[in-house]
Parts: sequence; structure tokens; C-alpha cells
Amino acid sequence: MHVVGIDGHKKTHTLVAVDPLGRRVSEVTVAATPAGHAQAIKWFTQFGRVLLAIEDCRHLTRRFEADLLVAGHEVVRVHTRLMAGARRSARERGKSDPIDAEAVARVALREPDLPRASLAGPARDVKLLADHRRRLVRSRTAAANKLRWFLHEIDPELPVPSRGLRRLCVFDALAAALADHAGVVVEIARDLVVECRRLTEQINALEARLRKLVEVLAPSLLAIPGCGVLSAAVLIGETAGANRFKSKDAYARFTGTAPIPVWSSNKIRVRLNRGGNRAINHALHMIAVTQVRRGGEGADYFAKQLARGKTPKEAVRLLRRRISDRVFRALLADEGAAQPTTAPSDLPVRLAA
Repeated sequence: MHVVGIDGHKKTHTLVAVDPLGRRVSEVTVAATPAGHAQAIKWFTQFGRVLLAIEDCRHLTRRFEADLLVAGHEVVRVHTRLMAGARRSARERGKSDPIDAEAVARVALREPDLPRASLAGPARDVKLLADHRRRLVRSRTAAANKLRWFLHEIDPELPVPSRGLRRLCVFDALAAALADHAGVVVEIARDLVVECRRLTEQINALEARLRKLVEVLAPSLLAIPGCGVLSAAVLIGETAGANRFKSKDAYARFTGTAPIPVWSSNKIRVRLNRGGNRAINHALHMIAVTQVRRGGEGADYFAKQLARGKTPKEAVRLLRRRISDRVFRALLADEGAAQPTTAPSDLPVRLAA
């Protein structure tokens, strides 16, 4: 079976076909438009059944991936770091779109377990909403920090509760207090109060929408102690389908909870994995901390590790790995119970996160 490597860009996509031995057979460059996508599909059908390998730049290739999947083709994603070794070992030196596409194809030949692209379902909606909420929270934090300094300048004795600039009642009280003052600083402070209130209303609306989605998609995930709606939304959106991982160990490597081996000869050693998906890793850490604080099974496991001589940091890391395995099982159970809800009209333009 031939493999077609795809190097995607904003305006064009370059495709290179290689045979089972990795030798370049043919290449073509098409426009990054629906007509260009149709031209590419027609071009590689000359090779019969092919495996399509595409550089993992979904912000550039999401629509192309969708068109390929709708046409019934198998698509795998190649991370950019895997291409570097393929380029260095190639006979042709330099860097160009055909060279990159050929490197993508050769990586797909040697790596049997590359992630496979799939059409999007509700999980991508959860990811988009969670990411949008995170951006709004950052904007509100920046506006609130500036507002606090202006409020201190206007009236140092004006009471502003800790973490109060996220409650609508506090914004109402600040608006009433600022009505008795005048000046440019006060005008800016009023604008910041309005902005913080608007952002808070948007954040609250997104959280309510996420709650409805998560309660339907992941009841088993929410049943895990310490896992709230926002943590569950991150886990669902960033995982993008637990069934694409062959085991809980593969999922642990993805989440950064599996240690990295650094040993030689007879002494086996491992070190902390600082890679993996950091958003999921953070969500797992917050679940672990919550379990330790609230007591129960997680706290008992934490205490057992401390009794064995582990430091608190090491005990939390072990608990985090334990939670990663449980999250993986919960996601598999929820995905197995879920019914496909993707509308046919959405298929050409929506892809899994």
C-alpha cells in the first residue's frame, strides 16, 4: 500500500506519494480550497488504496482532513517533531514542501500507532467552549487587576472583597459607590466595572452551557471524587476520544503522568515527565489535591504513600497517575454509552480536537 504524505499550508497543500519501501513515486501541489481538495483526492486514487499521513497542524488542515474522511479515506496525523529525524536521514538535503511531505509519509511507514483523524462530535464543542471560557477568564483577570489599582486611588477605604470582582452583586455596589466621584480615573474605573461585569456574565453562561453538555457526555467522569464540571470539560475536550489510546499506559504518557525511564545496566530509574498534555495534567492535579483535602479513597492512598516514605510531592504524583487510569476507564465507559450526535451537514467541516 502506498502512503501519501501531506504538508499543509494556508494557501496550498503539497502531497507526495511513496511506495512501501519509502521511495518517492509522485508529487503534486493543490490549492487549499474545496476544488483543490477534490483535485488531490482524484490524484491519489491512481495508487489504489492509500494511507494518508498529514502533518499535525489542524488550524491549517482541518477542512482538508474532513473532506478526506468524508470521502472514505484513512487519515493519520504526524507530529512535527517526528519529521525532523526523517528529514535528517533523507538523501535530499534542505527543506521544502515536497521534502516535508515526503518526511511525513516516511514517518507514517515506520510508526504503526500514529493518532488517527476522525470527524468531530460533541467533544470538540466542549473543548471550544472550555478554551473560550479560559480566554474570557484571563481577560477578566487583567481588567480586574487594573480596576483594583484605580479603586485604591479613588478611595483606599472602598471595600472590595477578596475574589469579589467575579460577583455581580459586587459590581452593582462598585457602580453605586463610583457614582459619587468624578474625574478621568473614575470614568475609566466605571468602564472597567462594566467590562468585568460583561465578562462575568459571559463566563457564567459558558459554565452553565458546559454543565449541560458534560452531564450528558460524561456522567461516569463526574462521579470521580474531586472532578467538577470544568475539570471534566478539559479532560473530555483535550482527550478527544479515549478509544484512540490502546491502553491506560498510553493515555498516561499522553497526560504526562507516566514517568520517563532514564536507566542503564542493572539500576532502574525514572524521572518526572514534564511533557504530555499540560492542560489535562493540571486538571488531574487539581482532582488529586481536592481528593487529598476532602478525604476518602484518594486521601487514604496519599497517606499510605507517605507511610511508605514518599514525600508529599511524590505521593501526589502517584495519586495523579492513579486518577489518570480511572479517568481513562470513565471516558471509555461514557463513550461506549454515548450515541453519535453529529449531524450529516456538519461532517465536511468538523473534526475531532
